[in-house]
Formats: sequence, C-alpha cells, structure tokens
Amino acid sequence: MLTAKQKELLLLIHARLQETGVPPSFDEMKEALDLKSKSGIHRLITALEERGFIRRLPHRARALEILKMPESAAGPVSSAGATASGFQPSVIEGGARRTPPPPPPSSYDVSGGGIGVPLMGRIAAGVPISAIQNHASDIICPPDMLSSGEHFALEVKGDSMIDAGIHEGDIVIIKRQSTANNGDIIVALVEKEEATLKRLRKKGASVALEAANPKYETRIFGPDQVDIQGKLVGLIRKY
Repeated sequence: MLTAKQKELLLLIHARLQETGVPPSFDEMKEALDLKSKSGIHRLITALEERGFIRRLPHRARALEILKMPESAAGPVSSAGATASGFQPSVIEGGARRTPPPPPPSSYDVSGGGIGVPLMGRIAAGVPISAIQNHASDIICPPDMLSSGEHFALEVKGDSMIDAGIHEGDIVIIKRQSTANNGDIIVALVEKEEATLKRLRKKGASVALEAANPKYETRIFGPDQVDIQGKLVGLIRKY
C-alpha cells in the first residue's frame, strides 16, 4: 500500500524508463509532483526503496531500477504520472518478478495464555497511517511483555530494521505513547502521512529516524515533521 505521492512518483519513473530508458531527474520529479523541494522527492524515493518497489543502482548517477509495481496500478502512464484504463504494468528488464503479497496473519497464540492485543496492520517506511488504524485481528501476548497503558501490534514489512533483530513477517508489539528516549525503536508518523518503524535519534531540534540496515540512510526531519505513535516493547516471531 502506497501513499498517493509515492504511487505517483513510481508511475512517473516507470513511464520515463519505458519511454527513454532513463529515469527523470530530481528537478523533473519535483515539478511533476508539484513539490516545493527536492528533499520531498528524496524521502519518497527512500520510502519506495525500503518497500521494495525500486532499487538505486550503485556508482551510476540517476540510476533507478523498478522491481515491482503496485497491484492497484491500472492504465497507461503519461510522463506526468497520470494513468488511464487498460494499462498492465510490466517490470523493467533486470528487475525482480512481481509476486502477490502474502495475506495478513490471523492471530498468534502464545502457550500458557496471555493478553489479547489488536493487530492493526503492517508497518514499513511508506505505509499510510491508515494501516495502523484498522483492527484486523487480535494476537495473544505474554502478560510480562506488556506494561500499563494501551498496546497494539503490527506486522513488519521490509528489512530496514534487520540488524536490530526485526525481520519481515515479525509481529512487533507497540506501546502507544507520544514521547520516547534517544535510541528507542518507535513507530513514527512523518508529515502526518507516512508511518515507519525506526530507531529515534535526537540532536538539538532535529529528529533522525535511523534504520538498522546499512542499505538505508538515516532520515533527518524538523521537530514538527515527526509525531511519535508508540514505542517497541516486544516482538513475536512465527517459524
């Protein structure tokens, strides 16, 4: 699931690659999406990369490769990213074969009983905030994993936190709170639209969201651009 801007950018890149074999420049992307700065384009590209839709090719300027297209894409793509009916997206040569996403898990039971926690959807860079507002099902957590207050669970998508021991398909248990300490792993809402699971780093007035994977760079924001939705307190893995 992509935000409207992320999907628009992905369709724009796809169209330009199909037409010319070269992705658009950051200035062309900024103009096509009507954004005020190239930093917004940089954030969208990072989100698409973490979600597995595109890949930046090393040692080549402006080198982007599309790995998959959203299943909801339909209609021919213009150079401005618009669509019309009848389009069947194709993967750029050299990209990975598109596979349908797995169905969301139903519930995870922990032997010995426990406390039910609502599973609210999936979390990854680029996931709209609506993904953590839909109560999909419940999971059972050990009581000692939870403290006082409200908790919710999310299924992890992507590998941006793999070096912190958080793998794709894991279920993270989040305590809902609006503050966190330096070094905490949090669910952050970026610019009221994009929810992501990252490690929090603060320096002065800046807020950094740090991935636990060297493939992804740390993203830095102003204090008004990031809202903390909760803090990681536990993890459940199904083998």
